Amino acid sequence: MQKNKMFNFDYSYLSLPNQFYSLTETNLFPNPKAILINKKLCNTFNPSINNEEDLANLLLVKSKLNTSFSQAYAGHQFGHFTKLGDGRAIIVGEHLTDDEQRFDVQLKGGGRTPYSRNGDGKATLKAMLREYLISEAMHYLNIPSSRSLTVIKTGEKIYRQTTQEGAVLARIMKSHIRIGTFEYASYYCSKDNLNALTSYTIKRLYPEVNEYENPPLGLLNRVMKNQIDLVVNWMRVGFIHGVMNTDNTAISGESFDYGPCAFINTYNPETTYSSIDYNKRYSFGNQPIIIKWNIARFAETLLPIIHQNKEKSLELAQSIINDFDTLWNKKYYGMMLNKIGIKHHDKMLYPLVDELLDFMQKFNKDYNNTFWSLSQDNLEKNTLMNNSNFIIWYKKWQENLNRFSSVKEAQSLMQKNNPIIIPRNHLVEEALEEAENGNINSIQTLLHIISNPYEYRDDLGEFMKPPDLSFDQNFQTYCGT
Repeated sequence: MQKNKMFNFDYSYLSLPNQFYSLTETNLFPNPKAILINKKLCNTFNPSINNEEDLANLLLVKSKLNTSFSQAYAGHQFGHFTKLGDGRAIIVGEHLTDDEQRFDVQLKGGGRTPYSRNGDGKATLKAMLREYLISEAMHYLNIPSSRSLTVIKTGEKIYRQTTQEGAVLARIMKSHIRIGTFEYASYYCSKDNLNALTSYTIKRLYPEVNEYENPPLGLLNRVMKNQIDLVVNWMRVGFIHGVMNTDNTAISGESFDYGPCAFINTYNPETTYSSIDYNKRYSFGNQPIIIKWNIARFAETLLPIIHQNKEKSLELAQSIINDFDTLWNKKYYGMMLNKIGIKHHDKMLYPLVDELLDFMQKFNKDYNNTFWSLSQDNLEKNTLMNNSNFIIWYKKWQENLNRFSSVKEAQSLMQKNNPIIIPRNHLVEEALEEAENGNINSIQTLLHIISNPYEYRDDLGEFMKPPDLSFDQNFQTYCGT
């Protein structure tokens, strides 16, 4: 264990067989400089850090020691299996907090690793600032997520579609173990190594599962439930991950790797902004289908260790997967009913949710603003009330609200589940363009605004307003690799 003024590093992942990692160090950079630091997050680590330069130097120096590593994994990318690994990421260490929580501290964009293949291992300033901004927004929206410590400009120029500023992002996460890590173990490693990975993962993330009669099966069940909770939360706020490959599905149930992500404006379940998602595989409405598919791939990796009999192992795993649809509907519709102020869970109320979504799609209504409007005292004055289709739905909704709760209770429930602020795509893009030109003021303003997304203030108007429909028709997101 290595201690310094900010981090209390451990390296438990290195106890795994060395097939799962490679010791790695970052490149030397000509002029590294931290331009953004998450001081609130740093304070949770009880640091005595004085400035951005201290943090940048500390992280880059630590990554030069012989304990930094990159992880090996595989994954299904757009449905196709391939061997992967951390092509531009290095875990500097696992920080142990005073209350014994463990967090990976990872540098993203630090240069080539043994898994880089034809890539340069670098990252652009725009992509790293974007991940910083979105990951912090997800945290304040109460969605489990990786978090960002700092963005460090490297002083390099790198080429993507154009020549851009290079940068490194330092992020933390409970664990970077993914479904793809298990796919790697299942496909390329021995059964003993698969057992070692499973035991390590359970001990680190789900120690209570060791008390189960069948720990690998218990792990599958816990991961499935956590992923359902996570994606239900994505649907709650209109988040589109954009690249739900199995290597981007964390066993811990955290959101991470935000490359082509975005937030929905006008409601349409087919919405996707990713420039490479030609067939809309990862569209907003497909996310529950994809996470079920990913969990099935995870189940396949565990078959050799769930039971020694292949048929029995398949039967046990299938029994878990068979529960997905029931669990999803319960969680999803429960969440959506909360968004319209109804705590009572009844399948007879599901059509009330579906009818509202149909209305929003048909009349090009903004997803988040429509839900937020329902909680307001002056709804009668809202332009929604000019639509006869909405009035029909509104009357049904009011009847059910009166059956199950008071107006005050319903408003409180809606306000807890419907954010006023999301990082609107057009505002994020404008802020990133300014940052590329050397001005991060708009980034800092957005970070301030998104840190309190459920509380209304009079100065939020421009941050609540969706862009023109033409913006969404042309807007695309990119992985940045």
